Amino acid sequence: MSIHIANPLKQRLRAGEPVLGMNVRLGRSGDIARIAKATGHDFIFIDCQHSIFTLETICHMAQVAMAIGIAPLVRVKSIQDPDVPVLLDNGVAGIVYPDINTAEQAQQAVESCRFAPIGKRSVVGGYPHFDYKSVPLTDAITALNEACLLVCMIETAQGLENIEAICATPGIDVIHMGTNDFAANIGKPGQFDDPEVVAAQARVIGVAKKHGKFAGCGGNRDVARQARAIKSGAQFVTTQSDISFIMAAGQQWVSGVRDALAKGD
Repeated sequence: MSIHIANPLKQRLRAGEPVLGMNVRLGRSGDIARIAKATGHDFIFIDCQHSIFTLETICHMAQVAMAIGIAPLVRVKSIQDPDVPVLLDNGVAGIVYPDINTAEQAQQAVESCRFAPIGKRSVVGGYPHFDYKSVPLTDAITALNEACLLVCMIETAQGLENIEAICATPGIDVIHMGTNDFAANIGKPGQFDDPEVVAAQARVIGVAKKHGKFAGCGGNRDVARQARAIKSGAQFVTTQSDISFIMAAGQQWVSGVRDALAKGD
């Protein structure tokens, strides 16, 4: 009897549906996964590149997310991040690698996240994905390889130049456009509607599809632009960070109260 681990993101992506993720920079408990679910998100994108988390905190968040059907992904610090295997061993459903610029880096990402013969990930026993039950390694490795979502980000002109070779690397699931960093890298910070930035997103979508990968859109914090990206073929989209959601709602509420007071209502 084969063993299967459900990854809701892979199921929806393969069905041709978009998946929406909340960037987590402030949350430090499993409650953020519940909030993500309640607000209609499909995954949490725990951002270790720009925020400070302990491994223990991340894995507690991942355990809650896994239990309620929200996929816990972690954006690690870099392609050299040594914590990738331990994150995957302890409940994280996928890894997001920032700033992938070459096919060699893409291959390194695969080797860290996949077991042999695809990669070089080390084997352990007692995975939380199986509720720590004893599972034959042959079945466990197959199921874990299948369940893990590997995301590589294109964030520079160099990465875009090498996108064909990056996308051709076996073992990658998603090619994710880091719009904010890409625009800054080409000297156009914050210019999301610049033709060169728009064309870069279109190229990511086109080349990813050509190689059987899913395309993503990130760092583009605007509802209309995110909707356009999805209509153009992006399926993996990060909406906003938990910090930004709190700030936006808080500012709107306080401004409303002060405006009402100013009007004498």
